[in-house]
Amino acid sequence: MQVTVLGAGSMGHGIAQVSAMAGHDVILRDIEAEFVENGLEGIRTNLQGGVDRDKLTEEEMDAALERIEGTTDLEEAVADADLVVEAVPEEMDLKKEVFSDVEDAAGEETVIASNTSSLSVTEMASALEHPERAVGLHFFNPPHIMDLVEIIVAEQTDERTEKFAIDYVQGIEKEDVVVRDTAGFATSRLGLALGLEAIRMVEQGVASPADIDEGMEIGYGHPMGPLELTDHVGLDVRLHIAEHLREELGERFKPPQSLRRKVRAGNLGKKSGEGYYVWEDGERVGMSGEWGGDE
Repeated sequence: MQVTVLGAGSMGHGIAQVSAMAGHDVILRDIEAEFVENGLEGIRTNLQGGVDRDKLTEEEMDAALERIEGTTDLEEAVADADLVVEAVPEEMDLKKEVFSDVEDAAGEETVIASNTSSLSVTEMASALEHPERAVGLHFFNPPHIMDLVEIIVAEQTDERTEKFAIDYVQGIEKEDVVVRDTAGFATSRLGLALGLEAIRMVEQGVASPADIDEGMEIGYGHPMGPLELTDHVGLDVRLHIAEHLREELGERFKPPQSLRRKVRAGNLGKKSGEGYYVWEDGERVGMSGEWGGDE
């Protein structure tokens, strides 16, 4: 089928990549040609990395790339799509606007999905004349490596749309969990609770970020500790989600002051070069703040 992904950032181009690798024709759309090209380059880099590690062949890489095209034209991107997945910034008004614009240009049977990690899909669906076609597809970063996709069933989602979403996720060889549309869903709610407590432990001097992360990785089998994950997600993103869940679920999701201070200072994690760790060329080289220096 044809899958259209709106937003060519790390999540968007990753979703486009896994869809193309599963045999779907893919259109990657963003608002500027530069963003589209950056997304396509990210896909090429990821696929070449897979070839270099013998995870796929040159032929498989070439076939996947041939299935992907980029554009800045929204109407062209969604006109013939069976599935549209928005991966735009986590702002409710923007997502509702995107949903409405997609419905105006897409076919009657097109399923419209959001990659939101915490916002209400039910509220997004309210922007549609046919909200039963809306669903959440919460991919995890990076989508071409992480196996899980959380399927969020909105209040309006019908059985056809839910089944379509499950079939799509299984068809791209990901594992699905289906949850009702509640604040933070299942994974973001639990993941954020762990991340916020880890930040409080750093504030209180319980242990260094590296030791806290290592404890969760070795002791609990987490592939990445909660503080390194916060740096990957973005401290600004974590703060935004925490504020949203605090409003919806109460004071237990109140953001720690150190998180606010780091965001105000522009220390947003891996993307800015410093969060709870210091980063150079995408690699951890030390810890931030009072822990400082090498790990």
